[in-house]
Amino acid sequence: MTVAPARLSANHWPGLDVVPSGPRSKVSARIARRLFITAINRLDVTVLAGDERWGRGGPVAVVHRPEEFFARLGRHQLIGFGEAYLTGAWDAEDVSGFLQVLAAEMATLVPEPLQRFRAVVAKRQPRRQKSSAKNSRANIAHHYDLSNELFQLFLDPTLSYSSALFDGDPATATASDLEAAQGRKIERLLDEAGVGPGSRVLEIGSGWGELCIRAARRGATITSLTLSVEQKALADERIAAAGYSEQCSVEICDYREVSGSYDAVVSVEMIEAVGFDYWTTYFETIDRVLAPGGKVAIQAITMPHDRMLVTRNTYTWIHKYIFPGGFLPSVRVIDEITREHTSLRMAPAFAMGQHYAQTLRLWDEAFLAHQSEVVGLGFDETFLRMWHFYLEYSRSGFASGYIDVNQLTFARDLP
Repeated sequence: MTVAPARLSANHWPGLDVVPSGPRSKVSARIARRLFITAINRLDVTVLAGDERWGRGGPVAVVHRPEEFFARLGRHQLIGFGEAYLTGAWDAEDVSGFLQVLAAEMATLVPEPLQRFRAVVAKRQPRRQKSSAKNSRANIAHHYDLSNELFQLFLDPTLSYSSALFDGDPATATASDLEAAQGRKIERLLDEAGVGPGSRVLEIGSGWGELCIRAARRGATITSLTLSVEQKALADERIAAAGYSEQCSVEICDYREVSGSYDAVVSVEMIEAVGFDYWTTYFETIDRVLAPGGKVAIQAITMPHDRMLVTRNTYTWIHKYIFPGGFLPSVRVIDEITREHTSLRMAPAFAMGQHYAQTLRLWDEAFLAHQSEVVGLGFDETFLRMWHFYLEYSRSGFASGYIDVNQLTFARDLP
């Protein structure tokens, strides 16, 4: 078992125990309080803070320590909002329901005249987190090398850590539906990429080996790339147990360094880790290794194009605590990059955002049901709050439509 030491105890959460203070913090806290209350009072939520009550009614959040809450929000904006949840300065029984209302109005929560100051106020991603060849392994390890046992506690038996594709209305999905839905998602991608007997397949982003196993079951041979030592170890184990070691090779390799020629390239929710500066390189690499007549199928979390442009340099809570160096593309920018820089052409997107909202709901329910086991792995109470917030924060984005997930197919003979 491997657990990342930086996640074990409160002593490993630098700065989280320090509430912003001083004259500057007092001023920014007053401004944050005014902006927050103004925004909340036009939303269908309820926020309780001592004797005060804000909002038009709806999902309830309780601010237990208003002074700390506004100090963090004022100095660190949305990062501070998330950190205030980690410390317990605010809470909500239905975190996703509360955040979903905010996410649906994200573009207008700050008054338009003040949005011009975003570049001055919002923090920029640290250079050390840029998803360069030098930094990418550390970025991936931060999340995926936490502990295989941790992920096994809340994922289904396929160990698929990406949106499932449910049969029918995803809102009615239960935990018993998740394994089949994950298989359905993978099989659709393999169908789109034309994977069959004799296919030479490149997978960018291995996960824990499920796609390899299913492609091998079709008679293909697969080279699968990952930068996670933990994922490779378990993927190799699972592939061997399924009897496909001769057909599957899981390699610790940056996508930029791949060589060879492949009939199909598949990638499931890996482009989010590539980063804004490297999307062109990512698709140029795929174009370089794709054999004549080959096809590409990727699953990508996306955001609206206008929001992507506005937020592309912003350092977020997700960057700091969950996925360093990542950024969500828009479907439009993917189409533009592939048309301008490659011979690939994209077919109409297959959107499935509401399926992700329900996938995240089921993951969070499983995570909460196994909290004692998570603590037994060496993680602390702050980590429990962080992971729950991350899953519910993400769920609210998909449920509100602020973000989406798409399966995208590319070939060279499309218009």
